[in-house]
Amino acid sequence: LMLPGLSGEQVCDTLKNHSETRHIPIIMMTAKGEEDDIISGLSIGADDYITKPFSPKVVIARIEAVLRRKTSDKPLTAKEDRVQIKELMILPNRHEVLLRGELVELTVSEFSVLSLLISNPGWVYNRDKINEMLHEKDSKTTNRAIDVIIVGLRKKLKDYGAFIQTVRGIGYRFKMPT
Repeated sequence: LMLPGLSGEQVCDTLKNHSETRHIPIIMMTAKGEEDDIISGLSIGADDYITKPFSPKVVIARIEAVLRRKTSDKPLTAKEDRVQIKELMILPNRHEVLLRGELVELTVSEFSVLSLLISNPGWVYNRDKINEMLHEKDSKTTNRAIDVIIVGLRKKLKDYGAFIQTVRGIGYRFKMPT
């Protein structure tokens, strides 16, 4: 993070805010290990955050884990005919969600947020990232509005709503059921 001239945070922010480079995984490696530093690094788009001292074996394992998780930074696309998680089925082509065979009525924003979270299960998305995905950066939507979308999703998905987890101080993720 403490690079000469341009900070690691600035490099990460620059890469994550350009469509050509936003897909590149970023792991921050630094001596800065305070909770606020970690939250800041993850909030601007880092995929992982490793503090010194670290083991080379741990670094390799974390790189491999990020590469396994990094399938896409985009919501589900029309190319995918469906995503099924037990009794929850998402049909991107039809813009529909079925729970136990019953249609779940979602708003456009709710569907977009759900597809983003499910596109990378376990990944934490901060409110700014969700807002950016929803509104292409031209939005005045508040963080509270994102929270309202999440609450609506959880309610509509019933017991599957519990798989949308809050990562306190950071954002939200979809935790796959076991």
